[in-house]
Amino acid sequence: MDQNVAKAWTAPHDRPAETPEVLYFRYLAYRRRHADRLVRLIPRESVRELYGKAREWALEEGVHDSRDPMATLTRFAEHLLPLPPFEVWMADRAAHPIRHIEDSSHTSPVSPPAQPAKVEERPFQYEGRTWVASLHVFAVGTRWRGFLRFRQSGHVRRYHTAHIFLERSAREVRRSFRGFDGAALGAFLRSVLP
Repeated sequence: MDQNVAKAWTAPHDRPAETPEVLYFRYLAYRRRHADRLVRLIPRESVRELYGKAREWALEEGVHDSRDPMATLTRFAEHLLPLPPFEVWMADRAAHPIRHIEDSSHTSPVSPPAQPAKVEERPFQYEGRTWVASLHVFAVGTRWRGFLRFRQSGHVRRYHTAHIFLERSAREVRRSFRGFDGAALGAFLRSVLP
């Protein structure tokens, strides 16, 4: 291997950088997704009447976009839905990452393959030492892939497997991961250690 390439390579992070701005934009996308789903449920014959109400509301709020009636209708639907505030959404996202990953993937993959999301981790013993195995998932088309990343407790260096999971949902990937006992995790760890 070329020494310059080896020096330039850095281990991937557990998660992509999620600045407050990035998280807020994800929250706004969550709100729009649910508003869009509500609009799609409305019978066609009722859309014109609802748009009239949406237009009135948008004019009062100063958010009417005359060039994009669907944007006005979606904003109105977002206003009607009892969606959680940002802080509640953040707490729920931290407590239930799979739900949020799968919810966001209905319109597009959750993240590019280079930036999978960590959804679960658990400690296990290997050769008398405590290690932590974390499960990372991402969507490619309609399928979910996943890999394991290992870190010895108290150490920074990480080791990760190839993409060893391929399932129909992130929940199925997590179920497979939960089926691994300490011996199986140890075998995967052994396969990636130098």
